[in-house]
Amino acid sequence: MGSIAEAMQYANEKSDKLGESSTYIDQQYKVVDSENCDNKSSKVKKQHRCEKCSKQFGRLGHLKAHMRTHTGEKPYRCEECNRRFSRQSHLKTHMRTHTGERPYICEKCRRQFIQLSQLREHVRTHTGEKPYLCKYCLKRFRQLSPLKVHMRTHTGEKPYKCEACSRKFGELERLKKHIWSHTGEKPYKCDECSKQFSQQSHLKMHMRTHTGEKPHICEQCNKQFSQLVNLRTHMRTHTSDKPYRCETCDKCFRQLAHLKDHIRTHTGERPYICEKCNKCFRRSAHLKKHARTHTS
Repeated sequence: MGSIAEAMQYANEKSDKLGESSTYIDQQYKVVDSENCDNKSSKVKKQHRCEKCSKQFGRLGHLKAHMRTHTGEKPYRCEECNRRFSRQSHLKTHMRTHTGERPYICEKCRRQFIQLSQLREHVRTHTGEKPYLCKYCLKRFRQLSPLKVHMRTHTGEKPYKCEACSRKFGELERLKKHIWSHTGEKPYKCDECSKQFSQQSHLKMHMRTHTGEKPHICEQCNKQFSQLVNLRTHMRTHTSDKPYRCETCDKCFRQLAHLKDHIRTHTGERPYICEKCNKCFRRSAHLKKHARTHTS
């Protein structure tokens, strides 16, 4: 389980590192009105250069703070929870999670925030402003972080890696949920039957077995389904679409499960084993039918 712990530590450190570099990423993606832009920043001579990545800064203090993104140094420690930070400003902001201080107030709805950046993002829910633009598809976003995640759908970048199995993800939250598949953690619990799930979406689909909800309706015959994947499979009965083809004999199937079952006729695989007599079966349904011969 050591590798799982390392993966969780890696995920948290990666999140901190990306958060610290967001200022520079913001300069790359943010849409700026050139007519209203303050030209003072362009006049500052950037004479301090990072020897690691050649990034340049106008102030030595900014360079020193940037260098910590390379060294991993975090000299500022919270006395309440011992969490460490690379910048004093980050520690100051973090301390408000302990004190409850929320100095930034929305003039529209009086909601309060810990950080000025949070207030700015919130104000856009009132104004409708979406200043962050995707250079590939021109889709706009209110916040920088969703844009960064969206950009990876174009670039294919997957910066979050599972240390247990080396699988990579474009989003940190997906990595964290994936890690549960290794640890066995299932934090989402059904209030009706106490069954637990590793993902909230799986719990949501399960709840329909209790409520009877079937929100997905076939436009051809009005048959209803609890899951979208079941509707898509059903639609092939109307279109005769059979997208799953056997590479051995070219036979086609509507469902992937049917193809997998068919392939076993070629391989001879019988993965379903009776716990009573060790007899093996190609299909799960055949094993269930056989099991009744023991109970009867």
